[in-house]
Amino acid sequence: MSRLNNGDKRPNFLIIMSDEHGAQYSRTYGHPFIETPNMDRLAQNGTTFDSAYCNAPLCVPSRISFMTGQFNSRCEGWDNAVPMRADAVTWPHLLRSAGYDAVLAGKMHLVGLDNLHGFRAQLSRDIHSEMSHPIYPWEKGLPAASSPWAGVVGTGTGVPGHEGPALRAPEELKQRRPMPTGPGRTIEIDIDDATEHAAVDYLRNVGSTGEPFALCVGFIAPHFPFVVPDEYFNRYFPKHADLPNIPPGHLESLPAAAQRLRTAFGFSGHTENQVARARAAYYGLVTYLDDKIGTLLNVLDEMGLSENTVVIHASDHGELLGEHGLWRKMSFYEQAARVPLQIRWPAAGRLGQRFAKNVSLVDVTATILDLAGVTGDVDGASLREILAGDAAEWKDEAFSEHNAHGTNHPRAMIKKGKWKLCATHADPLEIELYDLESDPGEFTTLASDRANEDVLSALLGRLHELWNGERIEEKVIASQRCRMLIQSAVPELQLF
Repeated sequence: MSRLNNGDKRPNFLIIMSDEHGAQYSRTYGHPFIETPNMDRLAQNGTTFDSAYCNAPLCVPSRISFMTGQFNSRCEGWDNAVPMRADAVTWPHLLRSAGYDAVLAGKMHLVGLDNLHGFRAQLSRDIHSEMSHPIYPWEKGLPAASSPWAGVVGTGTGVPGHEGPALRAPEELKQRRPMPTGPGRTIEIDIDDATEHAAVDYLRNVGSTGEPFALCVGFIAPHFPFVVPDEYFNRYFPKHADLPNIPPGHLESLPAAAQRLRTAFGFSGHTENQVARARAAYYGLVTYLDDKIGTLLNVLDEMGLSENTVVIHASDHGELLGEHGLWRKMSFYEQAARVPLQIRWPAAGRLGQRFAKNVSLVDVTATILDLAGVTGDVDGASLREILAGDAAEWKDEAFSEHNAHGTNHPRAMIKKGKWKLCATHADPLEIELYDLESDPGEFTTLASDRANEDVLSALLGRLHELWNGERIEEKVIASQRCRMLIQSAVPELQLF
């Protein structure tokens, strides 16, 4: 029997958020060899969402949307150098106002002076919140990388994942010696291990105060650097050292947005061996993460907390991993925008349920609030009825935006049913249209196919109900100007 919730029947929450985990890179979502037994365990005992999307394919913007439950252009979490507004109401604020103990262990990547935004405490370290991030001014156009992206080859001596020097970085990252992609230990692995231990300690010592809890555990894995302890790397290399699926001529026919991304970050010039090692290390990081999910599930069982704890596993965005000639995220291709989402709600009594219609992370925020019995101003819809086995009226829609580096104009995606529309605010508007049923690899855009005019018109109409590219571009540029001025005038504040 649980030692918590004496007379309080509201559920506890264990929210596990991984970083840069594309849904398809797991056995649970059909991958032929990536081992994820604990995701499988969640699938057997809860609901797995097969078409879940992030609302922004980049760390900070995605997490601000998740925390507020609002679309990127509404919460104005434009890029990785944007602090969340101090007056933004988050789901931790709302749950704590209703008597929950809402705490964070590990990464949520909230930059600026406030890294909690409603959480009572940070139980372990969030190294990404300790660093500043470059601002890439759109008014200067899109920069071109001078060399291939180093992340495929190994770690660097500076801040991983940034094309220019950061204003501020933890000393460990400044002093990091180059390490080749493959087996090994990094600062990120050490921090994820510490996060796991902190979360376990909390669950074992949460006490008997009668307060329900909401523990959010943020792991860095499987985010690059592509380095993982030997036991995990050796499971996949060399036996499963595969390469991206790139049909002949595909790179030459990429849409303009993807071509710009390749140019901006130097996503070419890597050898097949470098690519294969990076992918194998990523697979190892996925299994490493999965083991940590298993540890947390075991502790819930051990402490008698499982029956009254909602477990949610999701990621902030995916990883392209060389597909379409791209790496990292900042794209609406499935590898970058689709994320794992699994929810185990014991009170629903549904086991092994799969849900195929489109959902997004703001729907997860709405679900947390709904199950906790509180309300908030969110753009998502609660998944409660789906979890209970009744999804007759579901909207079957996901909306995502990208307003950061890798583009210099607002981009947006609308997914309804099998159709995905991607748009870039340019003159004229750049449009991609994919039928994910007949073309799951997204190799052929159907935007100019007259047979799909009705579909295209309907999706564009819905997109423009949610998205005003011209207004967003004005806001993004104004925000960049203000932040760069503040950064140069008062560098000692280290706000971004």
